[in-house]
Amino acid sequence: MGLYPLFADLRGREVLVVGGGEVAARKVAALLRAGALVRLHAREVLHPEVATALADGRIVRLAGEFDPAWLDAVWLVVAATDDSAFNAGLAAEAGRRRRLVNVVDDAVLSSFQVPAVVDRAPLVVAISSGGAAPMLARRIRERLETELGPSLGRLAGLFAEHRERIRLRLPDLSARRRWFERMLDGRMESAFERGGDAAMEAAFVEEVERAAESPPQPAVVALVAASPMPDLYTLRALRAFNEADIIVVGEGVDGAMLEPARRDARRIPAGPDPAALLRSLAAPGARIVWVHHQQGSGGSLAALEGACSRSGIAVRMIPAVA
Repeated sequence: MGLYPLFADLRGREVLVVGGGEVAARKVAALLRAGALVRLHAREVLHPEVATALADGRIVRLAGEFDPAWLDAVWLVVAATDDSAFNAGLAAEAGRRRRLVNVVDDAVLSSFQVPAVVDRAPLVVAISSGGAAPMLARRIRERLETELGPSLGRLAGLFAEHRERIRLRLPDLSARRRWFERMLDGRMESAFERGGDAAMEAAFVEEVERAAESPPQPAVVALVAASPMPDLYTLRALRAFNEADIIVVGEGVDGAMLEPARRDARRIPAGPDPAALLRSLAAPGARIVWVHHQQGSGGSLAALEGACSRSGIAVRMIPAVA
């Protein structure tokens, strides 16, 4: 991973945009949507949208020649000029002051990249190629725009609005995670399609009230064949990785093979007695993924599956490649 991904809270924070053309107009509009206090310096004639924002008092223009001291008052800097020498100097000044700077269309001079975005506020999906292939990031965004429906943003908002109620109803983290998984299985989208926001909220509140009434679920173990290439995992394997509370790592399975797994799942080496280990881990509701090498493990997996069944532990066999 070449870049460290993060989402910046710019509400009420100053950001300097240098440039006044069409590209600068897009950057200013996005920053204003994020609640930033935009400070603009531009020598050229302003783009109509920038001029309108300035006339409306939504941005402040810094007049005169560029003053590097302006950088001391801002959190981020965006350079949207076509003057490569000026951009390089601005990037250097920002670096000396430890300010993050984005120079449009120049990944080398930039210390942060602006990703392609799918906005389903408060849910936001960002895609970046690290500046190597912006058109690829945009193409992926186009695909996600069609796959991520408008109800997802409303659902994310409901999770935020009812966060404390959910925690009170489901104080156990594992039970809460299982409940969230049920809420994401499509039932809320169906309610939205039937009656819009009101129907979704009513269905959501009903599910919150019933949350603690759900009986404890049995432990489930998914036996996933490891893949040396993470993009070859099946959708079932990826879902098991995403749901896992515990990941048992078989002999010879390295970190690259576990890349798709949840980062906060406990990781435990398999050890010499797999059946005993699973019995010790299989608390009610636990979701366990056992990652193993497929070759030469058929007999041991069959024995493990039989031992789990005798102990009342549900087992799913999941191949690595579709």
